[in-house]
Amino acid sequence: MSSDMIALLTKSLYETMYMVIASTILATLIGLPLGIILTVTDKGQILENKGINSILGAIVNATRSTPFIILMVAIIPFTRLIVGSSIGTTAAIVPLTISAAPFIARIIESSLLEVDPGVIEASQSMGASPMQIITKVFLPEAMHSIVLGITLAIISLIGYSAMAGALGGGGLGDLAIRYGYQRFRLDIMIITVIVLIVLVQIVQSLGNFISAKLNKTKIN
Repeated sequence: MSSDMIALLTKSLYETMYMVIASTILATLIGLPLGIILTVTDKGQILENKGINSILGAIVNATRSTPFIILMVAIIPFTRLIVGSSIGTTAAIVPLTISAAPFIARIIESSLLEVDPGVIEASQSMGASPMQIITKVFLPEAMHSIVLGITLAIISLIGYSAMAGALGGGGLGDLAIRYGYQRFRLDIMIITVIVLIVLVQIVQSLGNFISAKLNKTKIN
C-alpha cells in the first residue's frame, strides 16, 4: 500500500473515531435522562406516571424502529439546520446521535430495572428523596451494567458510521466505497474491514474491563 493510501486510511480512521466519540457523548447526554425517566415513571417505581412513561416510550420505540439509512435521509433538513450542511463527517454526527440516543435510553432503563428493589425500599424508608435514590442508589448499583450497554451502543455506532460513509459522511465507510468498491480495490476493502474489526475488539475489551472493575468495586 502506498504512502498516500496509508495517509488516507489514517484520515478515514480519525473521521470515524471523531463521529463515534462525538455521537456517543451526545447520545449518552440525551439517553441517560431519558432512560432514568423511563425507569422511575414505570409501574411500581418511585415516580410512577403511566402517561409520561407511555408517551416517552412510544417516542423512543418509534425512533429505534427507523432504519439508520432511512433516518439519515429523512432528517437531512434538520441536519442542515443544526450544522449548516447535510454532507460530511460533522453532519453525520446528527443522525448518529438521534439513532443512538433511544437505544442508550433503553439500555439505561434495562440496567436500572435490574437494581434490587429491596435496596430502593430501604433508601425510601430512610427518607431518601427521589433524586437521592437516582444518584446514590440506581446509578451506582447499575453502573457496571450501563458501561456494558454503552459499549454495545458504541459498537453499533461504528457500524452506523460506516453506513454514513455511503451517503457522504466520510470515515472508513467512505474509504471502502470510494476507493475500494468503486475502484475495484479488494485490498482496500479488506484492510478497511480489518481496521473496523480491530476497532470493535478494542472497544469491547475496554468496556468489559471497565465494567468488571466497577462490578468488583461494588461487591467489595
